[in-house]
Amino acid sequence: MSANPRDPMTPDERRAGVSLAAIFALRMLGLFLILPVFSVHAAHIPGGDNLMLVGLAIGAYGLTQGFLQIAFGAASDRFGRKPVILFGLALFVVGSAVAAMADNIHMVIVGRVLQGAGAISAAVTALAADLTRDQHRTKVMAMIGSSIGLVFALSMVAAPLLYAAIGMSGIFWLTAALALGAMAVVVWVVPDAPPVPRANGGRFADVLRDGQLMRLNLGVFALHLIQTKMWVMVPAALVAAGGLPVAEHWKVYLPAVLVSFVVMVPAIIVAERRNRMKQVFAGAVALLALVQFGFYLAGDRLLPLALLLTLFFVAFNVLEATQPSWISRIAPPHAKGTALGVYNTLQSIGLFLGGMLGGWVGQHFGHGAVNLLCGALALVWLALVAGMKPPPVRSALAPAGG
Repeated sequence: MSANPRDPMTPDERRAGVSLAAIFALRMLGLFLILPVFSVHAAHIPGGDNLMLVGLAIGAYGLTQGFLQIAFGAASDRFGRKPVILFGLALFVVGSAVAAMADNIHMVIVGRVLQGAGAISAAVTALAADLTRDQHRTKVMAMIGSSIGLVFALSMVAAPLLYAAIGMSGIFWLTAALALGAMAVVVWVVPDAPPVPRANGGRFADVLRDGQLMRLNLGVFALHLIQTKMWVMVPAALVAAGGLPVAEHWKVYLPAVLVSFVVMVPAIIVAERRNRMKQVFAGAVALLALVQFGFYLAGDRLLPLALLLTLFFVAFNVLEATQPSWISRIAPPHAKGTALGVYNTLQSIGLFLGGMLGGWVGQHFGHGAVNLLCGALALVWLALVAGMKPPPVRSALAPAGG
């Protein structure tokens, strides 16, 4: 039957969206909670006076994520989504426990490596694609992407309070408990996926040969490289522009994230109901470029900075929702997990390189150079998008149980 974008979501599609967003949120909250407080805590443990080791403890998670996303995505094509997600969450629980019991920086690093080894993003996103029809997939991806932005803002508020109440060990134990909660959601709440071709697993070569997929993969690399480059500079800019101490930065982040969600919803509706995915996508990339040039021109004043951050979150959330939805529509059915694994790998590499390059460029050439470089990268990305075909809106049956 034809896919009608005005057909309502089925109960199973709604349950899949909410439950998979909850899995992402529970896991990402556990990760984000350490970011605002770990460098302060590290100064009080053996080896924590070495800033390189402190940086490694924070970044080790993203590094192992980058190495293992493809493997976990391909495994989900071969063995099924839920078993792979549960295995990854179990690794995350073990890593959290190791970090909670660590009495020196080296054991914290071991724990963070194990946390990152649970690279389930591709498998979760592939499961979301399995459980939703094409015309509703962007909504579900938006739920997942929005949950990440929301828990990021929440962690900025909660982390200092939790650290004062339960300490860093308690925060790591909390991350383990949140991951156990996510495992329970997988087992008892997430609907079972309908059968999909998995006999031989995903074919890596099929993904790499697909020009459309690789443009999307390069896009997510650019998006997260820009994001982390930008965040190397944003906290210092908030302090310099508005005299806001780090503990009060949530007063800017939280309203910016919440307003961006309100603006994002109409964009997603237009993309889906009017079949304007490419136009909305290209508009978000163009907005991302304008934000970066805006930071260069007016990023030294608090009000323009807050407005630009809000616009950044609008662009970021739209792109986080539409990119994986687009990939899931054009990826070969037998290699959907593999395709999303490549996607998440380049996302992780972008995160890792963005922080490193942002710090280096900022140190040697100044904050303005970082903004200009990010803007130029966004323009290159926009040129790649211009040559892409809009994703198809295929005929689709309701998911199993719908």
